[in-house]
Amino acid sequence: MAAVKTLNPKAEVARAQAALAVNISAARGLQDVLRTNLGPKGTMKMLVSGAGDIKLTKDGNVLLHEMQIQHPTASLIAKVATAQDDITGDGTTSNVLIIGELLKQADLYISEGLHPRIITEGFEAAKEKALQFLEQIKVSKEMDRQTLIDVARTSLHTKVHAELADVLTEAVVDSILAIKKQDEPIDLFMVEIMEMKHKSETDTSLIRGLVLDHGARHPDMKKRVEDAYILTCNVSLEYEKTEVNSGFFYKSAEEREKLVKAERKFIEDRVNKIIELKKKVCGDSNKGFVVINQKGIDPFSLDALAKEGIVALRRAKRRNMERLTLACGGVALNSLDDLNADCLGRAGLVYEYTLGEEKFTFIEKCNNPRSVTLLIKGPNKHTLTQIKDAIRDGLRAVKNAIDDGEILTLAGPSLESKRLLMRYSLFPRCEYFNSHIIFCFCEVNINSTVLAQNSGFDLQETLVKVQAEHAESGQLVGVDLNTGEPMVAAEAGIWDNYCVKKQLLHSCTVIATNILLVDEIMRAGMSSLKG
Repeated sequence: MAAVKTLNPKAEVARAQAALAVNISAARGLQDVLRTNLGPKGTMKMLVSGAGDIKLTKDGNVLLHEMQIQHPTASLIAKVATAQDDITGDGTTSNVLIIGELLKQADLYISEGLHPRIITEGFEAAKEKALQFLEQIKVSKEMDRQTLIDVARTSLHTKVHAELADVLTEAVVDSILAIKKQDEPIDLFMVEIMEMKHKSETDTSLIRGLVLDHGARHPDMKKRVEDAYILTCNVSLEYEKTEVNSGFFYKSAEEREKLVKAERKFIEDRVNKIIELKKKVCGDSNKGFVVINQKGIDPFSLDALAKEGIVALRRAKRRNMERLTLACGGVALNSLDDLNADCLGRAGLVYEYTLGEEKFTFIEKCNNPRSVTLLIKGPNKHTLTQIKDAIRDGLRAVKNAIDDGEILTLAGPSLESKRLLMRYSLFPRCEYFNSHIIFCFCEVNINSTVLAQNSGFDLQETLVKVQAEHAESGQLVGVDLNTGEPMVAAEAGIWDNYCVKKQLLHSCTVIATNILLVDEIMRAGMSSLKG
């Protein structure tokens, strides 16, 4: 009887082989769920919530976040895989597949009586060798636009269909290049992602400026202005009650009118300052003037501004205020005391777009914008969500490539590392078992096999062709998923992030090792003592 049973008779215990079998079956179960999602030809999953909401996705990170996983071991693997996405932005599905495959291979050796500790030592040795090989095959390149487009295309083709991926690729790369500053880290929050349920998904585009999800609040204001000055401010332009309770006493209607005018005077003074600045910078020209205020603008102020041809937007979101000065230039003002022409930004075009009951304000044609907007369009909510998830992954892939300064060819490392590790396993200093476990590690060609299966090709025939091509050419060879024939991935412009693969090798080996070393599972928490 397990020792914990003595302390708690109600405890549930699984020991030794039973515990290992539970853990391995959980890992393989999770692997079976995600394996059909891998790659450009992967299938979709439909998630239905308790309220009946539907989500269509093939993104491993979204699936693992949205699925209700009750098995503790499967939940552990899911958390590690989603942590991989948080760190590097990709590799979630691959993480789950490799952990499942490592445990599957280890199960074969354990069933023959081999101790899990020896297997884990072999895994660690193989991981070190695989990391050394990764260092050898990484390519240091100048991250020009074409290279970044190749990296983004590789990532996006695994998330959405090819036609849409090609549209998104250039938009994603151009958005990163727009916000990138020399010798400064890239801030992805400077890329605003705006959704518009309208037209087709291939109409998604990059706006070199900002899109606000509201319009002007006065019917007489212009709907379109060109060559506009932009005033960004956080100043109240509406009548406000005093912070302390106070009362005004008057004896006649004239006195009341004086009190009302006095109350409004300080607001009118602010509005007049804006109008004077507009007259000063625009003169008699056709240039536009736009005020975007984080606080409110009351109807009287709106009316005064509209009469002078000024477009005014109130209650702008704080995140948009930060991006506005980066996109258009100028300074965000908290007071109008220092108002002058140097505080203004510029935009080539500002216009309002009405879609049903919703209004959008487009601020475009900005000179050298440091903040841009990716405008996602699609016919329904499912499409918009899917594109949004794909764009996030694409942005992270491009950012990783720029930060690393190094990239990897996707195809081939499994075959090359297999050959290298087989040679390593024959070294006399390796123990017999360790050498076989290292070989077991490199048998994990899971990504290659699953990609071929998901594309509908014969698995054995495809792998034989690829191995033959690799042996003949000596290059890193992969599979063309459109034809099933061998291809040199580097020549086809298929590149992946170095940091993703490095993190993948570390995390999947650590988790597989920890799961193999579990020899007892106990459910003996406080909840099982109740009742």
